[in-house]
Amino acid sequence: MKTLALLATTALIATAAMAQADQVRIGIAAEPYPPFASPDAAGNWVGWEVEIIDAVCTAAALDCVLTPTAWDGIIPALVSGRIDTIMASMSITADRMQTIDFSDPYYNTPTVIVGQRDMQMDASPESLAGKVLGVQVSTIHQSYAQAYFEGATELRTYQTQDEANQDLAAGRIDATQADSLAMDDFLATAAGACCEVKGAVAADEAILGAGVGAGVRKGDDALREAINTGIAAIIADGTYDAITAGYFATSILGN
Repeated sequence: MKTLALLATTALIATAAMAQADQVRIGIAAEPYPPFASPDAAGNWVGWEVEIIDAVCTAAALDCVLTPTAWDGIIPALVSGRIDTIMASMSITADRMQTIDFSDPYYNTPTVIVGQRDMQMDASPESLAGKVLGVQVSTIHQSYAQAYFEGATELRTYQTQDEANQDLAAGRIDATQADSLAMDDFLATAAGACCEVKGAVAADEAILGAGVGAGVRKGDDALREAINTGIAAIIADGTYDAITAGYFATSILGN
């Protein structure tokens, strides 16, 4: 922890001038993704990831503004300069790293199959054969399902995970693949009573990634290091754990 704090302090000195000069536009998905980020009744964005963004920006002395952006266009928005970084539960994958760079991971949780409670299935390709599986477009879950399940399993794509959950609750699909924590809120609702976690999918880091990080443009090393500074600082001083405890029963850092 002392080492993290020392690194954070050193990096803060190096990046303070940049942080004070420019506003950093933080791209978050425009589509609600509770409990990570979603608008409240007044239109203000709230959630675990929103609080983490605020804490990271404060620790790194960055002047940040949330910039909701359609998920399927969020990487092009970053590359074209409409936003400066992505902090929207984006997994660090080799495919994405061909286009953008990433900060250090700030959370990592299992990928699960959630299915109809009265249907016998697990998270294996054999068990999902003949089933209808819903996935959100332009996500690691779509890529994984296409690699492991497509063919024997019918895949249906949705613009948001909430739409997939609605079809699952209505019985129009048999299962969905998603982040385990993202499904917790759904399963706790009356609609989610239909369903249960059937199991975690087999690991594939090439597709599922090595955790969630902040995406930045290639070569924007100063911003990437400033964000790393903020992440390290809030982990070292307990802020990360304090925010997480307000949302989740266990650690989601993954290390």
